[in-house]
Amino acid sequence: MTDNSDRWVIPVSVPPPSLSDNRADADRLATALKSVLHTDDIRFSWPLLKILPRRLRANPSGEVRCVVMKDRQCFRVVGIKDLSDPTPAVGLAVDLGTTRVVMRLINLETGEALAETAMDNPQIPIGPDILARIHYAASDAGRHDLHVRIINGINAGVADLCRQAAITADDVFLMAIAGNTSMTHLFLEIVPDWIIREPYIPAANRFSLMTAAELGIAINPNGCVFVFPNVGSYFGGDLIAGILYSGLHRREEIAMLVDVGTNAEVLLGNRDWLVACAGAAGPALEGGMSRIGTTARPGVIDEIRIDPQTHEFHIHTIGDQRPVGICGSGMIDLAAQLFLTGMIDLRGKFVKDACGGRLIEEDGIRRITVVPADQSATGSELAISQTDIDSLVRSKAAMYAILETITAYVGVTFDDIATFFVAGTFGSFIKPRSAISIGMIPDLPETAYQPLGNSSLEGASLALTSRAAFDEIDSIRDRITYLELNVNPEFMGRFSAAKFLPHTDPARFPSVKRSSGGVASS
Repeated sequence: MTDNSDRWVIPVSVPPPSLSDNRADADRLATALKSVLHTDDIRFSWPLLKILPRRLRANPSGEVRCVVMKDRQCFRVVGIKDLSDPTPAVGLAVDLGTTRVVMRLINLETGEALAETAMDNPQIPIGPDILARIHYAASDAGRHDLHVRIINGINAGVADLCRQAAITADDVFLMAIAGNTSMTHLFLEIVPDWIIREPYIPAANRFSLMTAAELGIAINPNGCVFVFPNVGSYFGGDLIAGILYSGLHRREEIAMLVDVGTNAEVLLGNRDWLVACAGAAGPALEGGMSRIGTTARPGVIDEIRIDPQTHEFHIHTIGDQRPVGICGSGMIDLAAQLFLTGMIDLRGKFVKDACGGRLIEEDGIRRITVVPADQSATGSELAISQTDIDSLVRSKAAMYAILETITAYVGVTFDDIATFFVAGTFGSFIKPRSAISIGMIPDLPETAYQPLGNSSLEGASLALTSRAAFDEIDSIRDRITYLELNVNPEFMGRFSAAKFLPHTDPARFPSVKRSSGGVASS
């Protein structure tokens, strides 16, 4: 039998009723569970009580598997399966992203991932960014529309996952969902208006367990839905999930976690203290500010190398397909290579002599051809304009200023950071050397940088596979001190100093070496 000592599925033996033991069925089952879970508070929902008598008597030995979920200090019994039932009890982990929603089915008894799927967020037609959606949600009808769109999208994903795993939706008993504060509010149909208005206050940061039936989620109607708590308007449950997955909060040495999405969210700390902040550095670093910028997918440029002598471009795309655009890591790679080969100067401006025939100027706007029209999948040239580079320089400056501000606030230096976690798709594709070369992240040994992948999904998965990990979630959230950058007097000074490549103080980046082409004029 699988070791369920830390799982949400608890095998127990319930003694049959008798004249000498005339306790109610729920009481006998609760007693068996209390001894395993070390609690005095076991609760049953009304729908479960309706089927409990027949479910217990279906097995004369009284052996059953109970699916439970913790709700504050009590445990809810969510489902009961016969011990001999071959179908697994399943959980659903969801990364509720602004752009992408990723879902994973997990065997609650073994921790095995059974199936995974992803989709564009169904709310995107209303607005690609959070701000547009929050404005749309100002009316009750708009808010309900956004709620229904994401619920329907998740339900379609559930159906797909169940087909992949050859199970029924009734076998899915638990759901853990991690998203930023705004996405969480829109998912729950909670008024989000004041998240984006000073003093930036969400309606709630913690949420009680809800049933799938209450939310319209197409899993077992009695199933429990757990929503990761937020810290504030700009530090959400997706980051709490990422911290849980990274284990940063249990480390003795100081570590940093960065997640670049709609914003750049940063956490610094160890097992003794945690400090967090967030800032608007994300869109350009995701490739979102460029005309050819896009999210990472097949055909998107994720790596670029420029020959320092010939200035020939060597391009790699995801899936080795013909290029259709460029993602954030590709933009950072490109900027680093342009700078290191002298094709842009310290201010990020194109150097005409070094760029040669790739540089085009129309209506006073310069652009450099990355992929000629006859080599792209779109049939049009893929080019980066001076405006794109300027936007990237501002974003990288904001990122570095955020990192510098949070370390200064705590009183540590970058050299004190043992591990630098980079989360999300951005972290999966970014090359630390390129980000260091443009001064976006500190000049640390590359071994210090560790990609976490989809830490939001992994944290949600961990909450479904470990009761001990689940118990850490509120503790992590309560330990975080949030630093508000909007009122930090030193942030803007650091931001201005970082708007050069790699920085106005090159001594901060001793490993960055440019080619001789960098002395050319623009």
